[in-house]
Amino acid sequence: MRISLSGVTGDSIVDGPGLRLTIFTQGCLHHCPGCHNPGTHDPAGGREAALEELVEQMKKNPLIEGITLSGGEPFAQAAACADLARAAHGLGLNVWTYTGYLFETLRDSGDPGWAALLAETDVLVDGPFLEKEKSYELHFRGSRNQRLIDVPASLAQGKVVLWEEEDLLAKFTVPES
Repeated sequence: MRISLSGVTGDSIVDGPGLRLTIFTQGCLHHCPGCHNPGTHDPAGGREAALEELVEQMKKNPLIEGITLSGGEPFAQAAACADLARAAHGLGLNVWTYTGYLFETLRDSGDPGWAALLAETDVLVDGPFLEKEKSYELHFRGSRNQRLIDVPASLAQGKVVLWEEEDLLAKFTVPES
């Protein structure tokens, strides 16, 4: 299978926790005003790549904790992104996915590709970028309306469960003696 890419960053620290391989998909219908990746909007732009090429990149860096699917809009190429996410999980990596869609829209769509990508996503950053809600103080998102969703917990509970950054910080906190 092939995927249309805008680019790949092998050592991101801003697209989720830890060191990450960030895959920027090509093509986005949202066209959010103020988007920081407007070059990813045109579905005819970018370059095509084999999924195996990206899996090899995952394997090359033993320091990455996960991959991030960004864009463009990963759900515009949901089947290919689901395959990438499945491969990442097979390598013991976590998967974050950024989307302009809302979790509820994806979950209730009935689209098998969307369902597959959602099922392979650990944390979903959902919602369109809204310039009036922009903040540089936010971690892992560009505007206050966007949510960091714990997808496995949300799917299991049938409601949105937010991912808590405190859970990540607790992982690195040394108990007082």
